[in-house]
Amino acid sequence: MYGGSDITGKQKAAILLISLGPEMSSQVFKYLKEEEIEKLTLEIANVRKIENSQKERIFAEFHQMCLAKDYISAGGLDYAKEILEKALGSQKALDIINRLTATLQIRPFDFVRNTDPAQLLNFIQNEHPQTIALIMAYLQPEQSSIILSALPPDRQVEVARRIALMDRTSPDVIKDIEKVLERKLSSLVNQDFTSAGGVESVVDILNGVDRATERTIIENLEVQDPELAEEIKKRMFVFEDIVLLDDRSLQLVLREIDNKELSLALKAASNEVANKVYKNMSKRASEMLKEEMEFMGPVRIRDVEEAQQRIVNVIRRLEDAGEIVVARGRGDEIIV
Repeated sequence: MYGGSDITGKQKAAILLISLGPEMSSQVFKYLKEEEIEKLTLEIANVRKIENSQKERIFAEFHQMCLAKDYISAGGLDYAKEILEKALGSQKALDIINRLTATLQIRPFDFVRNTDPAQLLNFIQNEHPQTIALIMAYLQPEQSSIILSALPPDRQVEVARRIALMDRTSPDVIKDIEKVLERKLSSLVNQDFTSAGGVESVVDILNGVDRATERTIIENLEVQDPELAEEIKKRMFVFEDIVLLDDRSLQLVLREIDNKELSLALKAASNEVANKVYKNMSKRASEMLKEEMEFMGPVRIRDVEEAQQRIVNVIRRLEDAGEIVVARGRGDEIIV
């Protein structure tokens, strides 16, 4: 058990994750680096007992930090401090702000995250592709999707490629680009290197563009960088996205899939996905599928993921053939 006031941030995080439970904590781990996961796992393993009072204090602190970060994103540091002072008093507000700015990175380009993408496009479309890629990597995926769709095809490919290959960017470079946008970073932004971009970032953006834009980018990347194109394609539509398919499309997909493959893929699927599948099968077929899953016994998670990926490949093949429609974009792809 941890006690006293000398508990570290990692120890607090370990207690928080234990209190959240394995399902929710596993979702948090998806956003952490391997090194962070290893350190947190070690801390979790060292926890033997958690007092209710200690858990409540850590939950309260976590909640306050989340609120403070939201306030900073909404109106800046002064706004956050003013709101917290009114709610918690001057000293408590100062403590929270100090902890937040000491441990959390205030994201660059926050000042444009509420900007109309069309206006932002007019300002950055003639910039170097690397500059456009860096800005888009820090925007909301919805904003970046609109901008990427509006760029010329050759620039779409180049910007998407640069986002996917982006790793870490010097804060000096970020500051220079922000000066081009006629704004400055907060004085409290950490001078440590910041991470943005990557394959997940470009996947989020491509999931929001129209199908023609996506196809142009993927086809060109297949020529320029086949391995990167394949990695992006694998993540474009994940198995859990089956819930987004309309009933007719899912029924067409199920006709193409062997029952054994489907039962293996559903072994680790969420209840929402499983129920969506059962709903689009006959009563007898769904009962047989459930029985097969019960008699299957333990399976390797790798085998499950491979089965899920094969089903995703069927979905993308049917979409490319025009036999089904996968909902994407900003809701303006209306089916009539």
